[in-house]
Amino acid sequence: MDQFRPERAEPLSPARRRACIDHVRSQLNVSERRACRVLGQHRSTQRRIPRCRADEDRLVADMIELARQYGRYGYRRIAALLREAGWSVSDGRIERLWRREGLKVPAKQPKKGRLWLNDGSCVRLRPEHRNHVWSYDFVHCRTDDGRAFRTLNILDEHSRECLAIRVERKLNSTDVIDVLTDLFILRGAPSFIRSDNGPEFVAQAVRDWIAAVGAKTAYIEPGSPWENGYCESFNGRFRDELLNGEIFYSLREAQILIEQWRRHYNTKRPHSALGYRPPAPQTIIPIDHRLMMH
Repeated sequence: MDQFRPERAEPLSPARRRACIDHVRSQLNVSERRACRVLGQHRSTQRRIPRCRADEDRLVADMIELARQYGRYGYRRIAALLREAGWSVSDGRIERLWRREGLKVPAKQPKKGRLWLNDGSCVRLRPEHRNHVWSYDFVHCRTDDGRAFRTLNILDEHSRECLAIRVERKLNSTDVIDVLTDLFILRGAPSFIRSDNGPEFVAQAVRDWIAAVGAKTAYIEPGSPWENGYCESFNGRFRDELLNGEIFYSLREAQILIEQWRRHYNTKRPHSALGYRPPAPQTIIPIDHRLMMH
């Protein structure tokens, strides 16, 4: 057996080495001392009985429930949700339990290049504070009967908050103005509004209205969706975490479920670019019951 000892074995955890040694002993009928020497396991480690923490079963149950509820989340977002729920756990511990339970981490998206101009420069308007740059775009989907509907997604690029999602069978420049009007009344006008060059966004009525309220347009180059990266990233999460996993039997059902997801995205979903905090965490404001009586 010693002649087949590898010169440089892949590092394994003590638990996996214990299982490996038990398998070797059952198959080759060798002593524990010899198997431990060949496989690089200390005998005290081999004989040690691993003891889990008292709360590990409950932690694993909560982790699996969150993984089932949010099937596209990786262990870091699940760890952030567990800490929000009151668990004092590190990402490393959740990663160990995550892999032990055989949960799959979603694959990372491939990186995209930027649009470079002829002079070697790259045009990019970066948001510096809330209400500095908003972006918006359309996403297409269908109800179960095959009829199409569209969503108009509006995003604050600095806070990553989804300001609104309008869901209708058809959306045009008038609908864009209606949604932006409501948002401007609630939040004020942003400095810039970024969008693509679709007909609804370059309509003269939209451009005139945006200029009238004191904002500026920031259209991206044709065929360059990565210049609208914040909104494109949001659209990808929106489609991956909701649209691809739901059957909408009616437009009204789609409107309700999409609004519920938008609220969860803003107030609960951990965002990696924000240190795994939600874009707009929900604040509980104490209510004076004496005022309610009046």
